[in-house]
Amino acid sequence: MPATRDGKMWRSQFYYKDWQGVSHKKNKRGFRTKAEAEQWERDFLQQQQRNLDINFENFVQIYYEDMEHRLRENTMRTKKFIIDLKIIPYFKNKKMNEIKASDVRAWQNALMKKGYSQTYLKTVNNQLSAIFNYAVKYYDLRDNPCRKAGSIGKSCAGERQFWTKQEFKRFLATVEDKPEARMAFLLLYWTGMRIGELLALTYNDIDLEKRTISINKSYQRLDGRDIITPPKTPKSKRIVTIPPFLAEELRDYMSHLYGIMADERMFRFTKSYMEHEIIRGIKASGVKRIRLHDLRHSHASLLVEMGFTPLAIADRLGHEKIETTLNTYSHLYPNKQGELADRLEIENNKEDEE
Repeated sequence: MPATRDGKMWRSQFYYKDWQGVSHKKNKRGFRTKAEAEQWERDFLQQQQRNLDINFENFVQIYYEDMEHRLRENTMRTKKFIIDLKIIPYFKNKKMNEIKASDVRAWQNALMKKGYSQTYLKTVNNQLSAIFNYAVKYYDLRDNPCRKAGSIGKSCAGERQFWTKQEFKRFLATVEDKPEARMAFLLLYWTGMRIGELLALTYNDIDLEKRTISINKSYQRLDGRDIITPPKTPKSKRIVTIPPFLAEELRDYMSHLYGIMADERMFRFTKSYMEHEIIRGIKASGVKRIRLHDLRHSHASLLVEMGFTPLAIADRLGHEKIETTLNTYSHLYPNKQGELADRLEIENNKEDEE
């Protein structure tokens, strides 16, 4: 049925059949013009058809609807932000089954002209490719035009920044008067846990006798709400053993906490507070500037320097694949290769002497 007047606004009312063939009535109010109401009806009905003779923008809404049930809330928010801002404006009126590799190349070229970082270009391109992969897998799109177009950007733009043990100690001195922040930074540096994993810790997660921390959840604050979710990947659920000095630090810190139940968060602040403190501490100590997440890289670099294998480091950090560890910290291993060669030389000389 056509759009109808609704006071000073317009209303869209029509019937449609869902994917099971059941008939429903749709009623939406608040359109400023008749054209807006009719366009909304056309878009909605196109999405219900669930085939590839559909505008890119409408197909993305189908993609969102499906993925919202499968991705963490914050992950979905990031995905939507990138797609809505950098992808939909270019492709929105193109039919899904008509987008070619040449269209993708033109979009990539326009994106690269804007001067974004290599890692950001890679991230945005991956989001477009994910949409087409979804269409290939579930809607029988012949192929993904992003594969033919090729990728842009880099997964890792240069070497990771990290602090040495000496740099971390210089920084730590700037938060001596803030016990909560100090303990949080100690745990980040000496365990390599993610900031969300740290902020989700409770008394129940810590066993001071065994000197272990159980990492099984993650915390984030979204739109004023405290959100507790499973950690990033299945492998992220892990038990981390801590050195005796860190266990004593934790014992002393926990002895001064009052009124917190065993299943409540030990650190009651948010990521933004920690980001503020690391910036303040960097200025006060004069150490090189790194991000909060780079404390995780600092822990990994320390483990590499101590001679631990990539597999051991992957297990401690909760990486899903050892390739992630190798790709992220490959630049730290050339020195270790040199040390390995030197030790083989010594071993060979020992045999000659015998």
